[in-house]
Amino acid sequence: MSTSPPPTHSPGPLRAAVLAAAVCLLAAGCSALGGTEDSAANAGGGSGADRMKIVMVTHGGEGDAFWDRVRKGAEAAATKDGIDLTYAGDSDAADQADLVRDAIRDKADGIAVTLAKPQAMKGPVAEAKAAGIPVVGLNSGIDAWRATGLLGYFGQDESVAGRAVGDKLTSLEARHALCVIHERGNVALEARCAGVKKTFKGETEMLYVEGTDMKSVGAAVTARLRQDSSIDEVVMNGAAFALTAVESVDEAGSRAHVATFDLDKDLVAAVKRGDVQFAVDQQPYLQGYLAVDALWLYRTNGNVSGGGVAPVLTGPAFVTRTNADAVAEFAAGGTR
Repeated sequence: MSTSPPPTHSPGPLRAAVLAAAVCLLAAGCSALGGTEDSAANAGGGSGADRMKIVMVTHGGEGDAFWDRVRKGAEAAATKDGIDLTYAGDSDAADQADLVRDAIRDKADGIAVTLAKPQAMKGPVAEAKAAGIPVVGLNSGIDAWRATGLLGYFGQDESVAGRAVGDKLTSLEARHALCVIHERGNVALEARCAGVKKTFKGETEMLYVEGTDMKSVGAAVTARLRQDSSIDEVVMNGAAFALTAVESVDEAGSRAHVATFDLDKDLVAAVKRGDVQFAVDQQPYLQGYLAVDALWLYRTNGNVSGGGVAPVLTGPAFVTRTNADAVAEFAAGGTR
């Protein structure tokens, strides 16, 4: 998962914009990718009032390339299935919950949510179920989706991913890893670093930083590296954060390597250059695509991915200097 600075506008205008987008989709015949209603309908769905309405609500802020890829995947599935898709994101858990309630009031046919803060989403999900609206999860909350009452889940097991990183650091003979968490209380980020600590044979320490302020993130990492020259690995939790950490290593005069969870085209280029040692890809485009497609399949054919008891995993996969070229083309296109 990934987070970014919160939106600068208030929750009210955000929800108004979301509803305006839905009006565009329903009244003007816009497809999720900006085409006509007919073009979307020909891709496999109905038309007019028969078109399925799906709302995706994530905890991602505006302008985050990670969530752009989630949205692209969701839009691709919506176009294929002839769905009217509304996407909204808010990094504030209470505002995210309000967006779900807006979708319920708007009589959505299906809702996809992230569970970065699972407790905040229990109420809205229960309200959706009471209204007969199926809800699936993606990206965050793999340990909470069933208890929250979701129909299915699509994403990476962050604990498994963290343990895989710990094993890899051990194989690389690292000795002291700094795992940087840019959002305190985010269950996915906490699980990743806990997983690293569980399997890494060296020392693992956590550093909590304010992810909404990238300068602050860089300054905190630089300061810690200057304080302790034994740190030889910095593990970040997002592509942009990793590139900032590369600068921090240089500023601190450290010999530490940088590794990260998640990637984008700039991060893949950094891996190819050797600036970043490796990245863990959870395939956000696939998460968005599968979440929307699952709701369509449930409505049209009664299918439940994973049988409703097992998550559908989209990662982890390591991107290193040896295989980065195979991913670069897709990353440049904004789908990896």
